[in-house]
Amino acid sequence: MRVAIIHYWLVGMRGGEKVVEALCNLYPDADIFTHVYAPGAISPTINAHRVQTSFISKLPRATTKYKSYLPLMPMALEQLDLRGYDLIISSESGPAKGIIPPSDALHICYCHSPMRYIWNMYHDYRDRTGPLTRMLMPALAHYVRNWDAISAGRVHEFVANSSTVARRIEAYYHRPATVIHPPVDTAAFERVPPEQIGDFHLMVGELVRYKRPELAVEAFNQIRKPLVVIGGGEMLRELRGMAGPHVTILGPQPFNVLKHHYARCRALIFPGEEDFGIVPLEAMASGRPVIAYGKGGVTETVIDGVTGSFFYEQSSAALIDAVRRCEAMMPDPDRLVRRAAEFGVDRFSEEISHFIEAALKGRATFNKSQRVTSCAHIF
Repeated sequence: MRVAIIHYWLVGMRGGEKVVEALCNLYPDADIFTHVYAPGAISPTINAHRVQTSFISKLPRATTKYKSYLPLMPMALEQLDLRGYDLIISSESGPAKGIIPPSDALHICYCHSPMRYIWNMYHDYRDRTGPLTRMLMPALAHYVRNWDAISAGRVHEFVANSSTVARRIEAYYHRPATVIHPPVDTAAFERVPPEQIGDFHLMVGELVRYKRPELAVEAFNQIRKPLVVIGGGEMLRELRGMAGPHVTILGPQPFNVLKHHYARCRALIFPGEEDFGIVPLEAMASGRPVIAYGKGGVTETVIDGVTGSFFYEQSSAALIDAVRRCEAMMPDPDRLVRRAAEFGVDRFSEEISHFIEAALKGRATFNKSQRVTSCAHIF
């Protein structure tokens, strides 16, 4: 069986790339197709596979400005030659599922989310762009949105990374989806003894608008408690300008620094709405509770009042109240670690393998019945 894995772009190792990595372990002979590829930023597991890029990779500054070429990506995907492949797994968040599959191949889409910038967050993205982009975006987004909805018909089975994303797939593509949560390498994190827990709270992640990092900075400026922020992104400079004496903005950090802070923080602050949210599980795998905005994928991983506390209004006042409630809870670290372990890599591999195997059997049965029906017409 020849397997192709389609991923939107390979320029770093985030949640989507971790899914690709797990798929590579399941299918060691699979070929990978993507728009742009930066080998130095990708894991050895993925780099060990044959990677083929679309024509987007040949455009100027493609590995850094790839999102600017979004209007060309539908055409680029349709130029990829997938003849001869039996199983195609697309990893969708940017354009990936819109390939033209062979008629006898099974196409499964693992959807991290329908493209946010043309669907559920379109108006947020448009409001933050410059005047020229704001003027061009409606027409371009309309074109990509129509193509995206139509290309959903090229997928035989959708898998969503959370119930939140499954609802979006239903809303935008009018298709059902099976929920299989993505792999989280919980074994890579560790607890420390209580005496090593620090007095700081921690926020981790890309510092972009929709993740609402400014809420955490505002809240801890007000309550004058230590907050450490790890991550880079478009808001890094702005947040450093906002930060009071109790807030430390470290910027991007290597994994050993991240792991150290996870294990020693009082709790993780998670103020944005995410499709799934791997960061809260990494904190819980380190034995630390999570204080999160109670919407999106985090509601499927964090248990309010047990492994952390939720707030339901994205304001500094609501966040401060959740911090105080979490401090009064004193969650059991063992319970936190056990909860995180429910979302490990082995669990993902087992669930996705069973799903694909069942889908392949269903496809084979369908093809056989079609052949029988065709033969019946002869007689």
